[in-house]
Amino acid sequence: MASAVSNPSAKKKGNAVLTVFQKIGSTFAKGDWKTKISYLILGFGPLLRGQIVKGLAFLAAEIAFLYYMFVPQMAFPGNESLEGIGLGYLTRITTLGNVATKKVGRKTVYGDNSFMILLFGVLTIIIVVAFLLVWYLNICENAEEEKLISAGKKLPTNKKFIRSFLDENFDKTLMTLPVVGVFLFTVLPILFMICVAFTNYDKNHQSPTNLFTWVGLQNFKNLFSFATDGFGGTFVRVLGWTILWALLATFIDYFLGLAVAMLINKKGIRFKKMWRTILVLTIAVPQFVSLLYISKLFANDGLINGFLLRMHIIDDAIPFWTDPVLAKITIVVINIWIGIPYLMLIATGLLMNIPEDLYESAKIDGANPFQMFWYITLPYMLFVTGPFLLSQFTGNLNNFNVIYLLSGGGPQSMKMAGNAGQTDLLVTWLYKMTVNDTNYCMAAVIGIMVFLVTAITFGKVYNMLPSVKDEEGFQ
Repeated sequence: MASAVSNPSAKKKGNAVLTVFQKIGSTFAKGDWKTKISYLILGFGPLLRGQIVKGLAFLAAEIAFLYYMFVPQMAFPGNESLEGIGLGYLTRITTLGNVATKKVGRKTVYGDNSFMILLFGVLTIIIVVAFLLVWYLNICENAEEEKLISAGKKLPTNKKFIRSFLDENFDKTLMTLPVVGVFLFTVLPILFMICVAFTNYDKNHQSPTNLFTWVGLQNFKNLFSFATDGFGGTFVRVLGWTILWALLATFIDYFLGLAVAMLINKKGIRFKKMWRTILVLTIAVPQFVSLLYISKLFANDGLINGFLLRMHIIDDAIPFWTDPVLAKITIVVINIWIGIPYLMLIATGLLMNIPEDLYESAKIDGANPFQMFWYITLPYMLFVTGPFLLSQFTGNLNNFNVIYLLSGGGPQSMKMAGNAGQTDLLVTWLYKMTVNDTNYCMAAVIGIMVFLVTAITFGKVYNMLPSVKDEEGFQ
């Protein structure tokens, strides 16, 4: 009882579900025969009440759904099943297929395709959920029409209904295509990736010749296993470096960028535009070009080592990319060169908006430059740039370009599983697991971990930001 009271959101969700079922039941009980038939034949009620466009839309949705689910479409080459394409994939999603494609003599005998079964199975589940939503909207439409008729009001004409999509319902017209795109290109791939994490889809199980199947939580157990063949030790090391890298890359760039902006904006500094232009040039050059060039610059046979060796400053090449600690330090230092210009530009605009009266009052009160920075400049900057700082941190958690283009995640270590290197982030490790090892199931598990780390960090820190906690108090 106490838990239900302490969790009002869960109570609201429960009430919303109950309301939906009550709406379905009461509409059927109180509705006329047209409404009752509409429970089976979508749009039947609106059609008989003169709402032709609405009725045909609902009816077309039902026909399309039934056609996709039940009409045979030869969904499985070589399979003589009479199931519809949707039902065929849906019934096979529990096993992900049993019959592998094989060659009999010179003839290829097609069987199941685990990849397609999983992909279209997930898509079919989304379509079923969408159809249930359309079915519920059909019920609500019938209830609304009966309510208008019982009140003695006229139903909207078909022409008025069509025009409404360019007037009061124009938002629905604009959002239809983006919503469909989000489901097809964002929601579906995410759901597919989550499902892959519970399978054994790897280089030894490549459909259609070698089917893969469900393995439950085995991949997650493997990720957290510290046994010889487990991924636990590697995961902890990569996760630790990922978080450390994100902290260093974010806050070093932030404070140095702020310092550079304050230095350039200081009174008496000449050629301010020139200094800003020089820094901005690093943004203009594509990272793909500049990072690959810098990677070669710091190589054992690169320009820097070559110059130092010729000048007899060093006897052996400095292992910038082959020593684990030095590689991490080098990456952090190079990222400073990349990150400072962005922060400098942002800080420059914000510093100009801090009222000079605050600094004048602080000087009269005897504050030194450090105190003015600590109590005036920094609080203002953190308040305004807090959300940006958080987005930079979460972006650095997934900063693929800097790591992969500079060190490729190396140096490699035989002690690390999954082809991971000493400077790999979770996202670059995921890439290697997918492209190099074709270990899609473990890559999907790591992808889920990346999402959890990013989401938890973002959710916790966001509520701690001054601009969120005390928006009015700063004014």
